[in-house]
Amino acid sequence: MKLDGKVALITGAGSGFGRASALLFAREGAKVVLVDVDENGAVQTGNMLGSEGRQGTVVLGDVAKAADAERMVQETLRVYGRLDVLFNNAGIGMPHMPSEQVPEDLWERVLAVNLKGVFLGCKYAIPLMKRQGGGVILNTASMAGVRPRVGSLPYAASKGGVITLTKALAVELAPYRIRVNCLAPVAADTPLFFGMLGENREAGLKAFLETIPWGRIATADDIAQAALFLVSDAAEMITGTCLQVDGGRGL
Repeated sequence: MKLDGKVALITGAGSGFGRASALLFAREGAKVVLVDVDENGAVQTGNMLGSEGRQGTVVLGDVAKAADAERMVQETLRVYGRLDVLFNNAGIGMPHMPSEQVPEDLWERVLAVNLKGVFLGCKYAIPLMKRQGGGVILNTASMAGVRPRVGSLPYAASKGGVITLTKALAVELAPYRIRVNCLAPVAADTPLFFGMLGENREAGLKAFLETIPWGRIATADDIAQAALFLVSDAAEMITGTCLQVDGGRGL
């Protein structure tokens, strides 16, 4: 198994990419810590793990709050004694709107969860990984951070920040044998994407599909498989990379 004996902390584990990754990581031998602001979603993921005989621990927390970010790492250490993989996956979307109409509180919340949340997860996990002699950090960015489109300025800015943060940390942490990468998914069949489509969901989805050469949006399992590769020893020589899981949309 690709993650046999490892401990993985996954934020946003209550649905979407986080849930699919938690299930896959556990099937590959990892002990998984499930972090989400949505307690019901996290518990449901935990129950799904339990039904398969896998190990998982639920931690309720908002990644944008320093106290919660510190607590999720400390709880991982308390329960499992170490942290091998940090998957900063939690994120929020936004309705499409012109930039001049973006409310300040929406800007602040999107940046807080999507970018500050990644920073805080890293901030509290890095000292532990340094003491252990290494680890892996994976962050969820987006194709919106690679090739921004009209109507989602705060979201694109937050995800572009995640990509740059990833590269900066990869250089800083390489001497400590800590790898840092990120994923840039295309739109996927998750609550976040469908929430961003708004009321005219069918037309929005049709228009989006026309921009993807592969002809479909991603599934949560597509992203989980890419995540598994990047956090596994098979990717030992890969750090500072933004892997586009986009069906060719970025071309």
